[in-house]
Amino acid sequence: MPDQRQLLTICVPVYNEAENIEPLHDALLPVMSSLADRYDFELLFTDNHSEDGTFEALQRLADRDPRVRVLRFSRNCGFQRSIFTAYANARGAAAIQIDCDLQDPPSLIIEFVRKWEGGYRVVYGVRSTRREGWWMTSIRKVFYRLIDALSEDRLPLDAGDFRLVDRRLLDQLKQFDDYQPYLRGAIATLGFRQVGIPYDRAERLRGQSKFSFRELVGLALDGILNHSVVPLRIATYLGLTVSLLTLLGSVGYAVGRLVFGTTWPPGFATVIILVLGSLSLNALFLGIIGEYLGRIYQQVKRRPLVVVERELNPPERRPS
Repeated sequence: MPDQRQLLTICVPVYNEAENIEPLHDALLPVMSSLADRYDFELLFTDNHSEDGTFEALQRLADRDPRVRVLRFSRNCGFQRSIFTAYANARGAAAIQIDCDLQDPPSLIIEFVRKWEGGYRVVYGVRSTRREGWWMTSIRKVFYRLIDALSEDRLPLDAGDFRLVDRRLLDQLKQFDDYQPYLRGAIATLGFRQVGIPYDRAERLRGQSKFSFRELVGLALDGILNHSVVPLRIATYLGLTVSLLTLLGSVGYAVGRLVFGTTWPPGFATVIILVLGSLSLNALFLGIIGEYLGRIYQQVKRRPLVVVERELNPPERRPS
């Protein structure tokens, strides 16, 4: 009887995670063993040009475990592009993305696979709790709800990048031509049956988070601007509102002056406030338009998302 086992790809984006490579691999081994009767596995690491010995640790792991594949980029290309490249190079019937810091429990992968076997095309983790400061947690919650409110498609709340994605969606994602991908939104917009599984996110034990506040703001902008034209519409509506109020004020001034003979006192402060308010609105609107134009500019240049500098255990060299 022919072997009916399917291949699953575990995608792991890494940047300066030398301390976490071996612990993650050790944590994934029992998960892969528990599913070994039905599935084969490959571990696909995308190294965002780490500078701390991460690639050397991956080399040692790849020499020991032929299931480990590594793509090292020629420079740091960003977290979302790293995930996108992993999805584009995944060979499995499904791809499971997990961070290297072990804040997401590898054991939940078994439940992801069960849901996938039950017919769901996307299974994602929903963070019920997080071990981080209340300020950052609050910002994240506001962001998830803001992007969902502004997006033309419904996006899952409090869901990160810990997820399983079916091959059919992976093939669809390959057709995306987006220089600044935002995968949470892109996967949500593809539709199909999707389900979330709540879990408690653990605290990072080794290394430091690679996301600064500035990078989180950039991710938020990508999420909003990549999946919504609502900011442009808000700018239009606010502009129309200000124009209408200006027109009404002008009519009121003319009526008071010509009909009732009202003598208006000098309004220096009022004029200054109106001028500064108008300049602020213009700057806001130009900034919103500039963000969209900047993304168009980057898109039309047609530069590659990533450049792979080195590859370990490429598929054609792996034992059959």
